[in-house]
Amino acid sequence: MTRRTTDNLLKEAVIQIGAGGSAGFIEVCIMHPMDLVKTRFQLQVKPTKLDPLYYTGIRDCMMKMYKTEGLPAFWKGILPPIVVETPKRAVKFFTFEQYKQFFLFGASAPTPLTFSCAGFFAGMTEAILVNPFEVVKVKLQSNRKHVKESPSTFAVTREIVSKYGLGLNGLNKGLSATIMRNAVFNSFYFGFYHSVKGYIPVREEPWLEFLTKVAVGFVSGSVASCLNIPFDVAKSRIQGSQGDTQYRGTLNTMHIVYKTEGFRALYKGLLPKVLRLGPGGAIMLVVYDYMHTYLTKKFKE
Repeated sequence: MTRRTTDNLLKEAVIQIGAGGSAGFIEVCIMHPMDLVKTRFQLQVKPTKLDPLYYTGIRDCMMKMYKTEGLPAFWKGILPPIVVETPKRAVKFFTFEQYKQFFLFGASAPTPLTFSCAGFFAGMTEAILVNPFEVVKVKLQSNRKHVKESPSTFAVTREIVSKYGLGLNGLNKGLSATIMRNAVFNSFYFGFYHSVKGYIPVREEPWLEFLTKVAVGFVSGSVASCLNIPFDVAKSRIQGSQGDTQYRGTLNTMHIVYKTEGFRALYKGLLPKVLRLGPGGAIMLVVYDYMHTYLTKKFKE
């Protein structure tokens, strides 16, 4: 491999990582409150309306959180995703580009199957990296105390590690559920976005091109959220504070939820999830596309 080729590969890697990291950081800062609301609904087991912390809807959940926990509570658990978001999304987009080359299957150009397979394996890779941070995040988000009385991210992490270690009962709890959640999401997310975008002619007007990308990204994130939410519910139950029911294993947890709470319980938190990952999905893909173009011009001029 020539020096020029190596330099080009390194530049491309920097561009992909920089664009992916920027997209993830912006998305998590804007959309984290919806992720928190989603987790609260997913952890709500057999609630009764006599419970003062029973959430009847998104507005009700946000109002009760604001009154009992304070405004900063909407960003509970944001430090783990902030810390991991830049490398996480960088890995997500970078590995997607690498897997895309692998899954060309001899074709001269990527097909919808190429994008879906690359997205599936990029999601698996991303999940392995992010799962420890998800465990800490869910633990923080499940805490209903006022922000001033809530433990810090470091304290929660130290407690998990000291009690349960780094394995599948500790910081890697719920790993299989996280892998399936991310793999299913990214398979459709990337598969749909890149396939549909390829059939839509490029608009001459920049604002029309921007709106087109936002619309396709929104649909990609929204539908992908609907497809993977049963795995997300299982992940939250496994990683959250467990009561009388002990959740172990992805499929076993889904079976318990279905058997005790009904089919609809597997879709708990769907609306806040869509409200987060619909716009969030659009933000990520659009920021990635524009940052990739910008960095390409900067590095390759």
